[in-house]
Amino acid sequence: MNPDLERLQPYPFEKLRTLLAGVTPDAAHAPISLSIGEPRHATPEVVTAALTGHLSGLSTYPATAGTPALREAIAAWLVRRYGLPHVDPATQVLPVNGSREALFALAQTVIDRSRDALVVSPNPFYQIYEGAALLAGATVRYANAVRERGFAPDYRAIPEDVWRRVQLVYACSPANPTGRVMSLADWAWLFEAADRHRFVIAADECYSELYCDEARAPLGALEAAQRLGRAGFARLVVFSSLSKRSNAPGLRSGFAAGDAEVLGRFLLYRTYHGSAMSPTVQAASAAAWRDETHVVENRRLYRDKFAAALALVRDPLETARPDGGFYLWIRTPESDTDFARELYRQYNVTVLPGSYLAREAGGVNPGERYIRVALVAQFDECIEGVRRIAAFARSR
Repeated sequence: MNPDLERLQPYPFEKLRTLLAGVTPDAAHAPISLSIGEPRHATPEVVTAALTGHLSGLSTYPATAGTPALREAIAAWLVRRYGLPHVDPATQVLPVNGSREALFALAQTVIDRSRDALVVSPNPFYQIYEGAALLAGATVRYANAVRERGFAPDYRAIPEDVWRRVQLVYACSPANPTGRVMSLADWAWLFEAADRHRFVIAADECYSELYCDEARAPLGALEAAQRLGRAGFARLVVFSSLSKRSNAPGLRSGFAAGDAEVLGRFLLYRTYHGSAMSPTVQAASAAAWRDETHVVENRRLYRDKFAAALALVRDPLETARPDGGFYLWIRTPESDTDFARELYRQYNVTVLPGSYLAREAGGVNPGERYIRVALVAQFDECIEGVRRIAAFARSR
């Protein structure tokens, strides 16, 4: 067996199941799960109609590079969304089976096992980053994102001699779980470090289309690169997905875009990896990327939930509206695991302890004394869950 498998930690939801095992929730309350970031709004008709209208695609093998129609739809969306002058659909875009699979696979492409490789990850983080690094034979260095810094990952705290070993950096903006969006200055620093040490940046932007102010869309990595005069998006690959944007997590459809040279090597890896997207899914995906009406409506649904939830919970607990995403990152008055377990016992609400999303680094676990609350269910269920969280917090 691959010995690197022994380096993996249990997934956060496995830890949560262990935490709640043997706990009997109060039957007076119907169960409400706010722990998993699985979109539960309806998948838009523009996607389902395209899916059912292209079932003939099931009869053919797909090409790993995807169809020109899908690559062109993604490239056109990137140009519209981020004000880019041009994105080459043939060399700078690659369809992938959801951003999770691709974020993992990129590490297997980029990491040189013959060297003492390091991968840098924000902390807290999406656990795929860590697993991808470890299974590629690398070691992970964590950049803490703490309250005192506005939850910005402290990449600058990593010493210069450590940066010399770095081959890949994961960045997530809007961040999971804090919702923070990286600034142009953040990107400028990271790009300069990438040039100096020649590492690749994997920018996870799966939450980029979930934000509350229609006049202020989050800054994207490709947009930042363009504004900073970085022609060709050197050493940068961005990942996005239809799971959150279009409420289609079961479609398993997304893209990687950016540096053509890196994507060329990534395509070679994926050709052998067997990760081509079904032509039927590609047709539905192209329809989704071409339509913004359903995305605007999706944001409205989340905006309404955030407004109602914050009015309930901001008094007994410390939290704020995120720059993007659908999570509330809530500070707890006690251990996050104790809070989550007792909330479940007394009010039958499931949330995810923040410490399960982070690792101890620099003497602290930046997720400790936080819970992540996913506002993914329908309005009434979300608000009832938050109401119970607030009532529980007042009782503590």
